[in-house]
Amino acid sequence: MRIGFDNDKYISLQAEKIRERIGQFGGKLYLEFGGKLFDDYHASRVLPGFAPDSKIRMLESLKDDVEAIIVINADNIENAKRRSDIGITYEEDALRLMDSFRARGLHVGGICITHFTGQPHAEAFQRRLEAMDVSVWRHYLIDGYPSDVNHIVSDEGFGKNDYIETTRPLVVVTAPGPGSGKLATCLSQLYHENKRGVQAGYAKYETFPVWNLPLKHPVNIAYEAATADLDDRNIIDPWHLEAYGDVTVNYNRDVETFPVLKAMMEKIAGESPYQSPTDMGVNMVGLCISDDEVCQEAAKNEIVRRWFAAAEELRRSGEGEEALDKIELLMSQADVTCDYSPAHQAALAKEEATGGPAAAMVLPDGELVTGKTSDLMGAAASLLLNAAKHMAGIPKKTYVVSEEALVPICHLKTEHLRSRNPRLHSDEMLIALSLSSATDAQADAAVDALAQLAGCDAYFSVILSEADRSTYRNLGINVCCEPKYERHGYYHR
Repeated sequence: MRIGFDNDKYISLQAEKIRERIGQFGGKLYLEFGGKLFDDYHASRVLPGFAPDSKIRMLESLKDDVEAIIVINADNIENAKRRSDIGITYEEDALRLMDSFRARGLHVGGICITHFTGQPHAEAFQRRLEAMDVSVWRHYLIDGYPSDVNHIVSDEGFGKNDYIETTRPLVVVTAPGPGSGKLATCLSQLYHENKRGVQAGYAKYETFPVWNLPLKHPVNIAYEAATADLDDRNIIDPWHLEAYGDVTVNYNRDVETFPVLKAMMEKIAGESPYQSPTDMGVNMVGLCISDDEVCQEAAKNEIVRRWFAAAEELRRSGEGEEALDKIELLMSQADVTCDYSPAHQAALAKEEATGGPAAAMVLPDGELVTGKTSDLMGAAASLLLNAAKHMAGIPKKTYVVSEEALVPICHLKTEHLRSRNPRLHSDEMLIALSLSSATDAQADAAVDALAQLAGCDAYFSVILSEADRSTYRNLGINVCCEPKYERHGYYHR
């Protein structure tokens, strides 16, 4: 895959910028971490070369100065809200975040439960945490937030929140997902620190939109597509333009709330250190793009992927029509269509030619491979096998999975596991391939070649099963599905 982003430069520049901001506030900084701290696959897709764990690696370079506070909204605990990408609840993800920090040798201060109004499940979660010796703080719902500044910045507002005792110069405030209350937590801490005579500051680290890329740059458009369901919009930062005469990009929520945020900071500390939302940020991503053409191409493909994801969600749930319409508008701005990748039409053509579900993928060398449904394998398994064989230099008609490995698995599925579908899913095919690799050097080469498929785009003529989708996800292959089911029915697993 072509590289368009200098990851090592990013880690170095980003750490340097954060150190600079800590110094600006006399040695104590509350840093609101937006987006995904771990597993940032959106960034790695639109900025080829960006490692999904770049942010945490950057924090590792500041290890001795970092303390993490994880924030979770009590309403999200009460409603058992889940992360759509990995399928776990926010409270379980909070625990996962703690483990991930600790595994990297980073200190976790504890968990702050925000928007607390006595929710029973939030109280139960607190008891669970305290039983594990995890520090827990409560921040309460404040009447008039965020507009009633005088009430918010008072003993009856931020003053009634628990004070989070921290010991490190850099306090990273992160959360399982949006709407968790990271900003309010940071501001509440500034209020309490100021009351105690401690000089501290606030900054925001949000990867997207990239402030120093054009408003309609595909990377910024891809961010809008990714958040279409949240109604985020990229706009020119008018406060920055007025203060400095420079054109920068931010998103609508930060621009709209900045006057209130500035008023709060002035109320807390007597003056605001920032004249615009852009001022608050410390993001260095835009300075580390090494090949803009590569990133533009990657971002355009991401916009198309978001269209397919939204179209599939609409087909599955009947919801999300507005998000789909918005992404279609963004596609026109980026000058792309759903046929941007040749794999899309290739999958549909293969389905028409074979009469069954089909798939196609563009490989790293630019080659287009397809997969079809057969008596023994589904289209996803067939495509994966054909792609691995091509990358290993194995002729297409060469059999690398023995029938002795395939047939018993099909028999197990239908006769003992009561499956109506005898065809192998992609994970089952990989098991058969790995069994064959014990005695077949070409099968072994095909297994090794699977690693080369990470980052490729696979298109399917029908909605993919969760089993196949999980396998492709684990291999790092992007999946786009035509928004239709393989069979007519009302219940689909």
